[in-house]
Amino acid sequence: MNAGFATVVDRLAAPVAVLTVCHDGRTHGTTVSSLTTVSHAPPLLAASLEEGSSFVHLALVEGRFAVNVLSGGQDSVARRFADRDRPAGAAQFDGLAWRRDRYSGAPLLEGALAHYACRVRGSLLVGDHEVLLGLVVRADVGPSGAPLLSYAGELVAGAPRRDVAHTPWVPDSSVIHPKEKEKAAL
Repeated sequence: MNAGFATVVDRLAAPVAVLTVCHDGRTHGTTVSSLTTVSHAPPLLAASLEEGSSFVHLALVEGRFAVNVLSGGQDSVARRFADRDRPAGAAQFDGLAWRRDRYSGAPLLEGALAHYACRVRGSLLVGDHEVLLGLVVRADVGPSGAPLLSYAGELVAGAPRRDVAHTPWVPDSSVIHPKEKEKAAL
């Protein structure tokens, strides 16, 4: 990528999240700053990770993963899971408050603005990244507050324009696309 394009791309603000997975007792997390909604019906998310990501491999094998949308005060958490020299496995989560998601078995980080439990819908190689698609099977809202954003190469707290309701949302069979009803029940 040329330097001019990189400068312009840095002007895209993006939510920062930690994706987590648990496969055969191996717990793993990674930071992403390119998470987006692909579809509302059925509810699908997409995350872009480096090609060859160990997270993508574990998520594809497990078939499930979780998304933790970080709050503005969780920049140290984002940096921890972006650090290539962090400990492997469960040690990545030492000192953090978290609970295990009942659907994916993956860690849900306390203080995150939202959690999504996803079933893998696939992955695509796009340029130098791999896009991981997840069907949202379960979701809940955490504390209200400013989101952590990636902007101009920095982690910044975004300022919400209004207070967001603290109402949990859990999709049910009427929300999930008919083709997904059987698979989501797994």
